[in-house]
Amino acid sequence: MIPTNLIGGLVVLVLLISIIASAVRILYEYERGVVFRLGRFAMVKGPGLRFIIPVVDKIVKVSLRTVAMDVPPQDVITKDNVSVKVNAVLYFRVVHPDKALIEVENYLYATSQLAQTSLRSVLGQAELDELLSHRDRINQQLQVILDRQTDPWGVKVSNVEIKHVDLPQEMQRAMARQAEAERERRSKIIHAEGEFQASQKLADAAGVISQESGALQLRFLQTLTEIAAEKNSTIIFPLPIDLFKPFLDAANKEK
Repeated sequence: MIPTNLIGGLVVLVLLISIIASAVRILYEYERGVVFRLGRFAMVKGPGLRFIIPVVDKIVKVSLRTVAMDVPPQDVITKDNVSVKVNAVLYFRVVHPDKALIEVENYLYATSQLAQTSLRSVLGQAELDELLSHRDRINQQLQVILDRQTDPWGVKVSNVEIKHVDLPQEMQRAMARQAEAERERRSKIIHAEGEFQASQKLADAAGVISQESGALQLRFLQTLTEIAAEKNSTIIFPLPIDLFKPFLDAANKEK
């Protein structure tokens, strides 16, 4: 038979261990413990070994690490009536653990829903070209709006990034045709500018040649030399009569 006093001692020991275990909490460096005493907010405990009053106190752990939350794809109609599907990623963290528990029921769910509605609202005020070419400005606008609305919850939104914009197939084809037309326009402009510059240089060369009568003859001879280098064609090259005038004058004097 086990003595009664021994059984009583064991029971007291078990109760004492249970009380101590329920009074001890360990918080990691990235955690904070929000203590409620008889249902009322009491304090916020930092990391390390912490003690609470059993039965009277209740501690809730809150992580202070940055959360990367994926915003599901949202169907958005832009300002110029183009239907697109956009998804984004949201970076935020808790800076006031007590507010994150007291001011909102579930700060993760609330922040996610707020990000979705704000994404549709902001992108609905932007045109498609602005959405595709000025994402940084739209990201900054979203970050400011979300940070202002989550501040009463003790949540700090540090960054918002639009990840992907899914365009309809017909819009992709239209943009491809637009890009092709733009490239063709630039090609024609460059070609026309080249022709204009070449014509200016030719006009300058013609002005120089016209000032010297022998320059045109030298140009004729140079062209003949360039053509003769190929040796694959018969060339009929006109010669000006002025080249033979000195010989004809000398022959007439001898007569």
